[in-house]
Amino acid sequence: MSSAPPTWGPLRSFGRIRSRTLKPRQAALFDSLLPQISLPDPAAGPLDPQGLMPGARQVWLEIGFGGGEHLAEQAARHPDALMIGCEPFLNGVGSALRHVDERGLANVRLHPDDARAVMAALPDGSLDRVMILFPDPWPKARHNKRRFIQPETAVEIARLLKPGGRLRFVTDWKAYADWALEILNTTPGLNWAAEVADDWRQAPADHVVTRYEEKRLGDTAPIFLEFARATA
Repeated sequence: MSSAPPTWGPLRSFGRIRSRTLKPRQAALFDSLLPQISLPDPAAGPLDPQGLMPGARQVWLEIGFGGGEHLAEQAARHPDALMIGCEPFLNGVGSALRHVDERGLANVRLHPDDARAVMAALPDGSLDRVMILFPDPWPKARHNKRRFIQPETAVEIARLLKPGGRLRFVTDWKAYADWALEILNTTPGLNWAAEVADDWRQAPADHVVTRYEEKRLGDTAPIFLEFARATA
């Protein structure tokens, strides 16, 4: 696959970027902690994961980390892995900063904006895991083009994953699961890891349940789609 960065369309895949005034502590962390753990501007040039965390044994990318609960828990479980999180919703970023601060996590790097810019700046085969959990479903047909999973983003994910690397996509909207499965299943280099129905009906052993998931806002129980990057 070509390593040339893609040209993304003007549509954004996320909705609002703020819902309420940030809590004082979170606002303070935007000034004190975020500058320390922010990714360099991806528009300025390629990103080097090893430069972000020398000695990192793995590199994970979470696209749309919500309130940061999952990102923080996985970072705590895997301190030798660099955890890159992207989230344009500022209240979610504030929540993630609180989690990072409270748990003293040194392996998290945040990008408070669209993940696609970060993806374009990362080199081929640089990621061990990509996590997309409960993205905005854009359920109306006229808005489907805003869904994060599109043929071009699927190709980018395949480019970024190391051989054997994994993509986990989780949604509680059946139409989005069908949409994502159709696109991901036809993306060169990605292989669906499911062998039996429980593989997509049951949460993987390392799944972290968040408050958002517990709200059950979709139209189905969570559907877990796991893909592996082809090794040859």
